Amino acid sequence: MSLPTRRRQTSDAAIRASAPIFAALGDDTRLRIVGRLSADGPASIARLTVGTGVTRQAVTKHLHVLSEVGLVRGRHVGRENVWELQRQQLYQARQSLDAIAMQWDRALGRLKAFIERE
Repeated sequence: MSLPTRRRQTSDAAIRASAPIFAALGDDTRLRIVGRLSADGPASIARLTVGTGVTRQAVTKHLHVLSEVGLVRGRHVGRENVWELQRQQLYQARQSLDAIAMQWDRALGRLKAFIERE
């Protein structure tokens, strides 16, 4: 197997592995939660609920979805459950987006070369 083929297979596998992350982030509420955790750091459910117009129960459900794909992690601090962003998962998703962008760049480069030859 050639090196470009191995790279493409590795890239394709990474993209498939990131699909659940993108699916979780496809919900506006979950995306806002990730944004708040990214900007403000670890937060309780009560703090994440303030100003959102979303119930604590709904925020809890969204946090569990994010937790299932590894984007957030909850831990008990006293009587509260504090949630924090797992940046490594976002980094891996970003690498998948970069791989997709490179694939498109190569495809557009091939199309441009083809058109210029004609």
